[in-house]
This record gives sequence, structure tokens and C-alpha cells, in this order.
Amino acid sequence: MDDLRELYQSTILDHNRAPRNHGVLDGANRTARGDNPVCGDKLVVYLDLDDDERIVDLRFDGKGCAISTASASLMTEFVKGRKRSEVEETFERFHELVTGNPGEKVDGEGLGKLAVFSGVREYPVRVKCATLCWHTLRSALDGGTEVARTE
Repeated sequence: MDDLRELYQSTILDHNRAPRNHGVLDGANRTARGDNPVCGDKLVVYLDLDDDERIVDLRFDGKGCAISTASASLMTEFVKGRKRSEVEETFERFHELVTGNPGEKVDGEGLGKLAVFSGVREYPVRVKCATLCWHTLRSALDGGTEVARTE
């Protein structure tokens, strides 16, 4: 368990300090805004979705806590090149991972580096920080015009 906690901390710190796919995506054909009023996280997800509903490219921009920034960074790495249906399945699995009971065994299989967020389940107030980017991505995929919220 200590190894997982160490990996969680180092991965979060790395992706917070040097977020991947951060910034505006010129030519994005889908955009959505997200807001976590509890923590003050605000972000925009930009994506380029092709005719086969595959995410060709995506970026995020905004300001947030370390959990929010790292989650958005890891999410963009994981979903780039995937089809919408795969992204929806991943969102459900990720949400189960971070909202499960702290005492239960964690099943992060197939989530790659996203599995480090299993530690968030120990801090329920941080779940919204970790899932904001996912809710915002889902809104962008749906062509959402309203701000995605975590409440």
C-alpha cells in the first residue's frame, strides 16, 4: 500500500508541475467548460473529434489544484486516439475507482496510469477535483453548452 501511495504522490506531482496536453487546441471542433466551486478548479477541454467519433487530439486549459491538473493531464494522455465509446467506458471505470470504499480492493486494470487515482477514494472531498476533467470531457463530447459541474 505504501508503494501505491508513493506512486500516487509522485505521479500527481509530476503531472501537476508539467501537465501534458495543456493549452488551447486551435481547430478544436468541440469545447466545454468545467467548474468545481468547492475547490475553485476551472478548466476548458478542447477536442478534435473525427467522423468515426475518435478523439484525434485534445487539450485542456485553466487553473486548478494539483489533483485536478494531474487528472486532466493523465486523462488527455489516456483518451487521445480513442473512440468515444471507449472514453465513456473509461469514465465509468475511473469514477468507480475514485468513489469506491476506501477499504475495498482497488481494480485499476485497464486504466494504466489513471489507476494512481485510487488513493483519492480516501479523501472524498477530492473526488470532485479528480473527476472535473472527465465531466467536462463528457460535456464536450455531447456538444455541451452549459458549464460542467461536479456538484
